[in-house]
Amino acid sequence: MTTLLLPFDGSAGARCGLNHVAGALRREPGLVVHVLNVQPPLSRNVAHHVGRATCRAFHEEQAATVLSAAQQALDAAGVRHGLHWEVGDRAQCIVDAARRWRCDRIVIGTTRKSLLVRLVEGSVINRVIAHTSVPVEVIAGDEASRLERIGIPAGVGTGLTALWFAAAE
Repeated sequence: MTTLLLPFDGSAGARCGLNHVAGALRREPGLVVHVLNVQPPLSRNVAHHVGRATCRAFHEEQAATVLSAAQQALDAAGVRHGLHWEVGDRAQCIVDAARRWRCDRIVIGTTRKSLLVRLVEGSVINRVIAHTSVPVEVIAGDEASRLERIGIPAGVGTGLTALWFAAAE
């Protein structure tokens, strides 16, 4: 029996991972998939004013909306699965869940991004790989947008040039 963890946030990249599991991996004998949606925590100020029960209801509603797409796809493919959600740091929740459910591997779908964009935004995938002992399979989706391929590197280059000139004066 193969148990895998599929982090799912409903994004285009996450759908690539979902499609991979529902298509290519569904033929694995005894496959069990744990689909995990990780919700970011609300700020302390918001949580303090609305209360714990309201925060939980909000997170549960958001997770249910996102996880319904995963449930439909896995049901249609005939893949045994469980739907889960947590609140916290995405990478840490993924690592902890894989350990807790004794997953054989983690399958993460992502959009293609330039190295510079991944470095700037602090990749969840890199953090998961760094902190887990479970193999991580990354399913790359569509190519990076034109803005990510050209605009962001050009902007960073312009900013560094401006800093260089400012330091030279």
